[in-house]
Amino acid sequence: MPLSFRRPSLPLLLLALSLYLPLAGQAKAEGTAADRASPLPTIGQLDVPRYLGRWYEIARLPNRFQQACVGQSEADYEQQADGSLRVTNRCPLASGEINQAVGLARQIGAADSPKLQVRFAPAWLSFIPAVWGNYWVVDLDPDYRWSIVSEPRREYLWLLAREPRLDAAPLSRLRQRLQALGFDPDALRYAQP
Repeated sequence: MPLSFRRPSLPLLLLALSLYLPLAGQAKAEGTAADRASPLPTIGQLDVPRYLGRWYEIARLPNRFQQACVGQSEADYEQQADGSLRVTNRCPLASGEINQAVGLARQIGAADSPKLQVRFAPAWLSFIPAVWGNYWVVDLDPDYRWSIVSEPRREYLWLLAREPRLDAAPLSRLRQRLQALGFDPDALRYAQP
């Protein structure tokens, strides 16, 4: 598929924005009311240098921003000199093109905080709090092979992996973990068969 480097239109930017920018939206996490009412836990600490690199979307809660995606999305994270992270999201479209958007992520709190914020809006809008979306790492493989990312309201969720596929056994364990976090694993849209 050809990679499109044209400047994305606002609708396409919003589509890519959703890959890792959980704004308020339509997708709702399922689970028991008690699970959803309890605060969403995160991992204890995040080693950002180990988190850098490419991640493949294994599954996500459906959301309006990724409706045009027709296959597996991916994201690349690169450390910048100022400590922020460059985020490059790619999403395959039905036309055969790849929509690409470049954003910025910043850690909230300590240097090992698992709570980040991401923005894909232009830099001159970064002073507006609404352009920053929460990106919380809520579970992570000790070897950084997979990650579960969400946000405090549980409206958005992504299951990511370093490889395009997860074997059945780890995927089954992750589905159980998602349920324990208050999500309905059957509500997810899976990129792999």
